[in-house]
Amino acid sequence: MIVAAQPEAVEAGAAMLEAGGNAVDAAIACAFVQTVVDPLMCGIAGFGSLAAYLPSRDFHGYYDFHAPAPRAARPDMWESLVEGEARDGFGFIVTGHVNEIGYESICAPASLRAFHTAHREHGTLPWREVMAPAIGYARDGWTVRPDVHAFWSDPGAFGHVANSDRASYTPAAAALYLRPDGSAKRIGDVVVNRDYADVLATIARHGPDPFYTGDLARAMVDDIAAGGGHLSLDDLAGVTVRRGEPLWTTYRAWSVATNRPPGGGVQLVQMLNVLENFDLTALGHNSPEYVRVVSEAMKKATADKDRHVGDPDFVDVPLDRLTSKGYARDAAARIGAGERFSVPRHQGPAEGPDTTHLSVIDADGNCVAMTHSLGLPSGVVSPGLGFMYNGCMSSFDPRPGRAASIAPGKARFSSVCPSMVFDEEGPMLVIGAPGGTQIAMGVLQATLNVLDFGVPVGEAVGLPRFSATSDVIDVVNRVPRAVQTALEERGYEVVRSPRSHAFGLVHGLARQDGRWRGGADPGGDGMALEVTSRPRSHVRRSEAQGLT
Repeated sequence: MIVAAQPEAVEAGAAMLEAGGNAVDAAIACAFVQTVVDPLMCGIAGFGSLAAYLPSRDFHGYYDFHAPAPRAARPDMWESLVEGEARDGFGFIVTGHVNEIGYESICAPASLRAFHTAHREHGTLPWREVMAPAIGYARDGWTVRPDVHAFWSDPGAFGHVANSDRASYTPAAAALYLRPDGSAKRIGDVVVNRDYADVLATIARHGPDPFYTGDLARAMVDDIAAGGGHLSLDDLAGVTVRRGEPLWTTYRAWSVATNRPPGGGVQLVQMLNVLENFDLTALGHNSPEYVRVVSEAMKKATADKDRHVGDPDFVDVPLDRLTSKGYARDAAARIGAGERFSVPRHQGPAEGPDTTHLSVIDADGNCVAMTHSLGLPSGVVSPGLGFMYNGCMSSFDPRPGRAASIAPGKARFSSVCPSMVFDEEGPMLVIGAPGGTQIAMGVLQATLNVLDFGVPVGEAVGLPRFSATSDVIDVVNRVPRAVQTALEERGYEVVRSPRSHAFGLVHGLARQDGRWRGGADPGGDGMALEVTSRPRSHVRRSEAQGLT
């Protein structure tokens, strides 16, 4: 079974399972198609984190590929330009937005290196076969879906650049994503990207070397340098993938595995450790007290992340303390006593969903969860290449001397946290989400829905959510106003989103009632597919809410 945010990508992954491939083959095929059909959400010039539990190969670990800053980057390069921090913590606003759009915003791209490394080490189908669906969609075209159109048309939030400006920043981007009248392509319009098809075909034949050290690398660096960017050939050649052990915790009767810094798993672990001290079921799902307790856990984890968590090669992250049960019990006691935590934000203008996710399990019980992204997309598409670069410099703190400050070769913190939950029989939940700083918050709530409340995963990923990544509690429009009023009467500032679905876009697989089920967040276009046999199989498609 496979679930992701784009039907085309899900079908590509299912086709690999049908052909006898394993979960890694399916995940990489799915991810490549995602780079074609959600080109501002993710790409081969992006970053991410891949979790792989492969009992058939006696492997359980992470491939973390967080894009490092160029070697020419300096801690004080934008210190004099700081205007503020986004209210949700998703990056900083600097004069001219040079850290989030344009050539200066680009970090070294890591996604392609990770896709190839994971497939080389654990895939079973030929590399060319895994890449073929993506090449086909790029060459023959794909149709703009509602979620893609909504994202391209987004005016920007919390002081960030409008996505319409990103889609039109360079002539090559505008040629792909705009209509002749200059407006963004609309639902039902077709996008053909033959330049990207040619790039992918080269990678299918020769692997990632042309991209990191060959002709493609030189074309990238020449264009970025001409645009005033900092990425060099040495930066590209130096891109590596970190292999790491999972970060573990227990939550009630379950074991939870997630990623380590600079990924966001530390936040998920800390929140679960705090919340297991409360009887959440007795509080009642999304009751005022439930929202208060969970929001305070979110605020505590966010404040600790902002203060302590960064690239562990550059920052001494107190991981043992942040994830300890004793530390969590102390925080839980303070929450239980009514104390409020604070999330300081640099004064200035007040979630970026610029990410995507997939979860897959194969017939042998191999599981993969991968979240990958462009961060805030840079808007830059180089002539003749067809893909957009990441804008990862936006998430660094432009103020020197902090955990998230800029440094050459340093990776940005990211909330991505592809995760798995285990019971005595093995994996029972494979989950993750896009959504900027809201990723861990969305994954947390969907996980609680499954574990504490026993909700089927197809419903669990769609229940109303809230978030507290600042001193404000944000709620979706489906959270009852009576709950908002009760929180406000206790002195909380509550901001109601006009959206029915927000704060992450969660996609997961869960073993419930003796079988695996899939859930695609109804806030997007995604779906789950079940492959019922292989190699010649019948495939059943779920609705957007997932297989039930």
